Amino acid sequence: MVTTPVTSITFEEYLTYDDGSDFHYELVDGKLELMNPPTIEHFLIVDFLDTALKAEIKRCNSTWLCFRESGVRTGRNKSRLTDLCVVTLEQARELLNASAVFESPPLLIVEVVSPESVKRDYRYKRSEYAALEVPEYWIVDPLATKVSVLLLEDGLYEETVITANQEILSRTFPELRIVVDQIFTAGNLNQGRRD
Repeated sequence: MVTTPVTSITFEEYLTYDDGSDFHYELVDGKLELMNPPTIEHFLIVDFLDTALKAEIKRCNSTWLCFRESGVRTGRNKSRLTDLCVVTLEQARELLNASAVFESPPLLIVEVVSPESVKRDYRYKRSEYAALEVPEYWIVDPLATKVSVLLLEDGLYEETVITANQEILSRTFPELRIVVDQIFTAGNLNQGRRD
């Protein structure tokens, strides 16, 4: 993770920040942190989960929306980029013509771990999302082939670790049926993908 030369920036400045590149940044305590480009495995896993969550939203006839790489404000001068987040239609309407950085907690956030994001996803985002009162947070970890489902209970996350042929148990999507192996198979081009 590389920090850009900008020494200090406010949340409001972050919302309109453009350095002329296609790089993505998170705002951490007033400093921009460059996010490394994801791997193909990461893209494939996010795509699989995005498709599954959108299909479940449609099946339930819900007005919720699922977004990739949207921001979530987690502090005064702090904003994180999510791999996936599920929000209400009302939350999306509030940002219709603004930067897609949610200031109210999404219903669900999903992060896919990469080698450089282990501490960020397991430690920093976990505590920031809990403080923001995000009710459900999934940490999808292809490095350890496990999914941690964190459910907010009295301000702290209760964690359930799911592996192999176990199904994800989601409070947000109680009828969703995804087996952990399906997620990691989706990210593996050697497994004979079928679309």
